[in-house]
Amino acid sequence: MKFSIRALAPERAKTACLVLGVFKGTTPAQSELTPAARRADRAARGALRAVLAKGDLSGRAGSTTLLRQVTGLAAERVMLVGLGAKDEFTENSYRDVIRSVANALKELGVREATVYLVGHKLPAHDLAWNLRQATLGLRDAFYAFDQLKTEKKGPPPALAEITFALPAAAVPAAAGRALREAEATADGVALARTLGNLPSNICTPGYLADEAKKLARQYKLRLEVLERRDMERLGMGALVSVTKGSHQPPKLIALHYAGGAKSKKPVVLVGKGVTFDTGGISLKPGAEMDEMKFDMSGAASVLGTVRALAGMKAPVNVIGVVPAVENMPGGGASKPGDVVTTMSGQTVEILNTDAEGRLILCDALTYAERYKPDVIVDIATLTGACVIALGHVVSGLFANDQKLADALRAAGDDAWDRVWQMPLHEDYQEQLRSNFADMANIGGRPAGSVTAASFLARFARKQRWAHLDIAGVAYKSGREKGSTGRPVPLLVRFALRHAGGRAA
Repeated sequence: MKFSIRALAPERAKTACLVLGVFKGTTPAQSELTPAARRADRAARGALRAVLAKGDLSGRAGSTTLLRQVTGLAAERVMLVGLGAKDEFTENSYRDVIRSVANALKELGVREATVYLVGHKLPAHDLAWNLRQATLGLRDAFYAFDQLKTEKKGPPPALAEITFALPAAAVPAAAGRALREAEATADGVALARTLGNLPSNICTPGYLADEAKKLARQYKLRLEVLERRDMERLGMGALVSVTKGSHQPPKLIALHYAGGAKSKKPVVLVGKGVTFDTGGISLKPGAEMDEMKFDMSGAASVLGTVRALAGMKAPVNVIGVVPAVENMPGGGASKPGDVVTTMSGQTVEILNTDAEGRLILCDALTYAERYKPDVIVDIATLTGACVIALGHVVSGLFANDQKLADALRAAGDDAWDRVWQMPLHEDYQEQLRSNFADMANIGGRPAGSVTAASFLARFARKQRWAHLDIAGVAYKSGREKGSTGRPVPLLVRFALRHAGGRAA
């Protein structure tokens, strides 16, 4: 799907479908047309208001009605979309409207459309934000994962081109940059979703390494892939311990994007890549275990973010580090009570083999120090406890540096891929006490997401570090089961804001 933005009089738009907004009034006749809709209505000699007066549009945010061959307009069709009450129009309203328009266009089956919605001002947001959200929302609605089905639900959607139009005299230069950023981010989200949706018999640690190789070739990136023997030589006892029950060889992937000045220290993103998590010897219940293919969503988001930044030629330096493993039971698998030595030299008593994400991340965090990063952010579907605490709306944020935490929260708000900061007080470390090693890998049921982050904090004391627990936001269950691609939008915005950069 191609996107463009241009200044265009709505009455002159030669398009298969002209999309115009309408605010809800106390009665249908009192509905308020947006400036572009008013201009189109004048050219159509009141035809749009006549339709509204008949009550053909409820005005509820996301409601739509379609007009064909309106005299005075160059468009073949006009889609009026309700925006809700003007004083209640929020970020969520805007995003709901975009999704509704996308679904209506999908049903309509047109090849292209011209949309006059991005110019409406939202409190605390600008045109660039509107463009990013509209692009991501449309791409999200048209995303489909059906490559493994022999019978498709139907032909692919016809919509191939979207023009975001402004009734103004000129388009600001920042709008073009925002659109390029949005398209690249959407590509990154789509990659993350597809990787997350692939079954674990296809998306293995080796498959993730191959995907990284494809990105390296496509964007001329530097790539390192460590094998088991490399990890053993480096002393990554925690990471290697997770892999002992699996026939799939582990990979440690480091993908380098250098778009900024050589003097700028990189942002290192570390993504948990457990391509399937049975729990190991601490076997999970069978119900919904299929969803454990999503346990590599952190890795998918890191690869998606690197793709997005490289695709927009962002002036930033980012290194994506992905420890990729499979956690399986077996005769050689790690057992509860085993003690392993991490790359940092610290020892860990494994009380639960299902707390494996932190075991691969701790060695990856130590490995990431060799890049002398400005900051390190790890991303992981780490704990069910975070889902209980925060549900499926925001990611859990932990950090040992408040400025970094504030930057991530601001980037999340900007991307509307939000986070909530959780405590990381030293007091929680007591729950990780072990009689036989420097620490245990679990701290009991209380504050499970906090103690998991506290464990990782022990391996990042020398760094400005943050941890994103995305267990509640990385995928959906139920009828709409599948990967969301989050938090790629947050990570892209963070990288750009952190470097003071923008899409080229």
